[in-house]
Amino acid sequence: MDVRSSRGPESGVSEKTSGTDGESGGMLRADAGSNAFPWSNAMLQWQRTGFHLQPEKNWMNDPNGPVYYKGWYHLFYQYNPDGAIWGNKIAWGHAVSWDLLRWRHLPIAMFPDQWYDINGAWLGSATVLPDGRIVMLYTGSTNASVQVQCLAFPSDPSDPLLTNWTKYEGNPVLYPPPHIREKDFWDPTTAWYDGTNGMWQIVIGSKDDRHAGMALTYKTKNFIDFELIPRVLHRVPATGMWECIDLYPVGGARGIDMTEAVVAASNSGRGRYDAATNKWTPLDVDADVGIGLRYDWGKFYASKTFYDLAKKRRVLWGWVGETNSERADVAKGWASLQSIPRTVVLDTKTGSNLIQWPVVEVETLRTNSTNLGSITVDHGSVFPLSLHRATQLDIEASFHLDPLDVVAAKEADVGYNCSTSGGAAGRGALGPFGLLILTNARRHGGDTELTAVYFYVARGLDGGLRTHFCHDESWSSRANDIVKRVVGNIVPVLDGEALSVRVLVDHSIVESFAQGGRSTVTSRVYPTEAIYANAGVYLFNNATSARVTATSLVVHEMDSSYNQAYMASL
Repeated sequence: MDVRSSRGPESGVSEKTSGTDGESGGMLRADAGSNAFPWSNAMLQWQRTGFHLQPEKNWMNDPNGPVYYKGWYHLFYQYNPDGAIWGNKIAWGHAVSWDLLRWRHLPIAMFPDQWYDINGAWLGSATVLPDGRIVMLYTGSTNASVQVQCLAFPSDPSDPLLTNWTKYEGNPVLYPPPHIREKDFWDPTTAWYDGTNGMWQIVIGSKDDRHAGMALTYKTKNFIDFELIPRVLHRVPATGMWECIDLYPVGGARGIDMTEAVVAASNSGRGRYDAATNKWTPLDVDADVGIGLRYDWGKFYASKTFYDLAKKRRVLWGWVGETNSERADVAKGWASLQSIPRTVVLDTKTGSNLIQWPVVEVETLRTNSTNLGSITVDHGSVFPLSLHRATQLDIEASFHLDPLDVVAAKEADVGYNCSTSGGAAGRGALGPFGLLILTNARRHGGDTELTAVYFYVARGLDGGLRTHFCHDESWSSRANDIVKRVVGNIVPVLDGEALSVRVLVDHSIVESFAQGGRSTVTSRVYPTEAIYANAGVYLFNNATSARVTATSLVVHEMDSSYNQAYMASL
């Protein structure tokens, strides 16, 4: 087995090694040797999710070309047909669904089988033309590892499953421009139509020789002949390569009215687009692309949106990679998930946030629902929840701090940070408090496995309150060959709002949506004991002096979506 400690950067893409923590630089190699945890088959089998999209086997990464066509939702994705690790022969996997939840895996849509994509058919985007035709632009890595843009289209437009694809015989349609390095030119966006000039426009991510991330804009009439618009759409110093770039209007509009539009790479930014000058300007320079807003503070990358014509909404996908070792991935035979698809709209209450929320179809998987009413938890206490099972859940909770305790907490607490302040063990007057997920229901004490999903309220020097929303993975597993972090950030809480969170638990993934989706956090967790019937959920309050009440707490058990393999009769 190939045991390189890094996969991807040498080929000109971002890191694709399981267990990589980009913020800390941690790397867990496939040859972990004596440090490798002795995973059992039962442990590894439990990690496979029940209602998230993932391949039947092998490696998956970035979502590609999501589109709604003739009654079916399509998601393509980066896929290694040869194994559970990233490789340099990445193809396009393909799945279809009628509800964004119950998926059927179709045959591979595109293989890297031409000189212009022989080293990988990388990320791309679908554009639906006014007459209903689909064009797909994607990045190919050539036989010389040059990144070029290529065109493909359905072989049979009457086939609602889009099973077969034809690559344009004149590929590639775009080469890197002279001022861009050959490995810094990838990931074309969905095109939008500019009625002022009768042209379609796309954006491609790149960086310059000073390590500034930037976006290039091209225009075309036929998706074959492209012209680079001279001015760079946007550039931010010291942010590096902008990959998986996206550009779309906020508010869910289908048309690209870019008066206010989001540019997203690994981070996102909201700004105004001036078509006449081809310039995108951030509304807040401190929340610019690459340095400001984030879709998700946890394990969530390579995001991609599409406009859902059927339900008039914008839907967001994200790649959720593994944080365990490659050795474990190879043993279980698969790696990576796609996030639950999320609607994304502008937060009209704050005017500065995006609201992400699981698509409404997720609620059709709810089975047994338990309304636990109002529960008050004293400081320094935990409260077990009586549930039938705890590995596939949809939890809705609202919390309220005792007002007298809030008033009494007069001392400023200005240094709190989700990642550096001790996580759920770092105690303050008004936090942390929330939920303990995937907790070992049969073991108590310091070595209990648990994943904490929590709020921490801190008083500022001005006397105001700031609310942090975090995930603490530190005790999520007894295994020592996985990445465990504390992640999260400040979430805006407006006057009169309760502290609310929705948590989706699906075996080895936990996705949380705080304050109606203003802040989201995704974790991959790999418990060794808190699995199957041993898993439980607790309320906890680790504040030093405040009582907290779960004013509303409803726990829904979730059915599986039962993804299926391709059947020709579909």
